[in-house]
Amino acid sequence: MINSYETKDQQYELIRRYSVTGSRRFSNYWWASVIFLGSSGFLLTGISSYLSLNLLPFIHFENIIFFPQGLVMCFYGILGLLFSIYLWLTVFWSVGGGFNEFNKKNGTVRIFRWGFPGKNRRIDLSYNIKDIESIKVELKEGLNPKRTIYLCVKGKRDIPITRIGQPMTLEEIEKQAAELAKFLQVSLVLVD
Repeated sequence: MINSYETKDQQYELIRRYSVTGSRRFSNYWWASVIFLGSSGFLLTGISSYLSLNLLPFIHFENIIFFPQGLVMCFYGILGLLFSIYLWLTVFWSVGGGFNEFNKKNGTVRIFRWGFPGKNRRIDLSYNIKDIESIKVELKEGLNPKRTIYLCVKGKRDIPITRIGQPMTLEEIEKQAAELAKFLQVSLVLVD
C-alpha cells in the first residue's frame, strides 16, 4: 500500500514485482484439452469393440477386434486420460506460478512460487539485497533455445527467476536483466 507521502513513481523506484505465469499458459490448456479429447476417443473406441456397441457415431466397432486392437486402444485411452488429468491439475494448482519481488524499502528480495499440494506447496525464498552479487543471463541458441535470468546470491546456488517453458525474446530478456541489474546496482553477467 502506498502511504500518503509516496507517489506511484517513488514506490516503483523502491519496489519492483515481476509476476511469473507458471503452468497457466495457453499451451497447457491446449494440450490438456487435445489429449483429453484424443484419449477419450481411444477409450470409447476400445470399449465399443468390447461391448459390440457404437458409442461413437463415426467409429464402427465391426472394424475393430477387441483383442488385441480394442485392448490396446483402451490402454492408450487410459494413459492419455491420466496424463490429461495431470496437466489439468497443474493448471488448476498454478504450479510454477508466483512472483519475484525486489524491495529496496525493506532491503529484501523475495522469490515466491506455487508447487504441488503438500507440505512444501509454497516455495518462498527471501534474501537480503546486500547478498546479491550479480544478475546472470544464460543464452543457449539452437533447436531448443534457453534464455534464463539468474540471481547470483553470496554462498548460494544461482536462482532462476524467469518463467519456464516459453523462452523470452532476446529483447525482453535483455531489457529485464538490464533493468534489474540497474535497480539492484549489481553487475550483469552474460553466459553463452
